[in-house]
Amino acid sequence: MKTRTPAMPDRAARNRRTALKLAVATLAMFGFGYALVPLYEVFCDITGLNGKTGVVEAKVAEAVPVDESRWVTVEFTGSVHQGMPWEFRPEQLRMRVRPGETAVAYYSARNRTNETIVGQAVPSVTPGRAGAHFKKIECFCFTQQTLKPGEERRMPVQFMVQPSLARDMRTVTLSYTFFNTDAQSARRFGGDAQDAPQAGHEHHDHGAHHAPGT
Repeated sequence: MKTRTPAMPDRAARNRRTALKLAVATLAMFGFGYALVPLYEVFCDITGLNGKTGVVEAKVAEAVPVDESRWVTVEFTGSVHQGMPWEFRPEQLRMRVRPGETAVAYYSARNRTNETIVGQAVPSVTPGRAGAHFKKIECFCFTQQTLKPGEERRMPVQFMVQPSLARDMRTVTLSYTFFNTDAQSARRFGGDAQDAPQAGHEHHDHGAHHAPGT
């Protein structure tokens, strides 16, 4: 008695099934990637990541009408990155401003080492969607800051909250992180400078800006 050999699957049918599986996988990957966009935006809104601040010229800021109908509370925080041996803090924890008016806040930094350290401050705003409406006019973050051993410095930031800020946003937080810009120095103090920004990182057209007193 002869043994029957199963018929070989039709090659064209196999190719069609394979193509269908690939198409479904591609659509699934596309859908997942598309869904990540709003999820990422929600994450940034919650954490404040990607809440980049903007820059505005003083003459432009002066022309912005002040919204006298409401107040916005601006809170201030400061921190240092790994490998940055400075003390760094805001001199005020919060400030009430009218949207459209210009205000000035101050931060203090002190070099705790016996060597000269060059740092760069990176700002961010929470919630992230408020960042587009927070404009700096003058800021110590526009340029690198050099502190000699033991030196202390008071550093101003002149800013404006635009009237275009959503009315339900009554509080925004301005944060700065100071990085050690020298990789070797940063490693000596327990970190690295591979993520440290360069001077003028925020707005290349404002390289001429310098914080008063620096």
